[in-house]
Amino acid sequence: MPGAERIVPAITQLNQYAAAHGIIVVSDMCAHSENDPEFRDWPPHCIVGTTGQLKPQSTLLPRRAVVPNVPAEVTIEGAQQIILEKQELNLFTNPNLPRLLKMLAADEYVVYGVVTEYCVSHAALGLLDLGRPVTLVTDAIRSLRDDDAARTLHSFTARGGKMSSLNQLVKAR
Repeated sequence: MPGAERIVPAITQLNQYAAAHGIIVVSDMCAHSENDPEFRDWPPHCIVGTTGQLKPQSTLLPRRAVVPNVPAEVTIEGAQQIILEKQELNLFTNPNLPRLLKMLAADEYVVYGVVTEYCVSHAALGLLDLGRPVTLVTDAIRSLRDDDAARTLHSFTARGGKMSSLNQLVKAR
């Protein structure tokens, strides 16, 4: 998405901070086929095996595990970063996510990335729906439309979500 490259340094810093402090990073990643049903609503993107699917190298941690978007035995032992594949905007459509969240047993979640009003919203609001504390890193997200993003952020905070800048988050830990 246009402008997403501007938040890559913040995402890189957050991921490296997490790794340095033993915090596992869960990164979702679209993994579409060439004729994916999602392309009825969205332009083709993130087709498996293409350059467009790759995450910026600086945001990747050395020890990764990939969780496919089909029922599978999930092994995350030793992983610093878990790549959760999805074919829809909502990461909660991956059938392995409930088991993964149980395995992680995190006390809180920090959410960042693109796009604020779509994928980020699904992640943040979905975790809030599960009763988990969630912080959204405001300078590590990017939206397509400011008005839609503002509504998303309002809904997020109205439901108990917290917002923080990268610097505030790191200083508080």
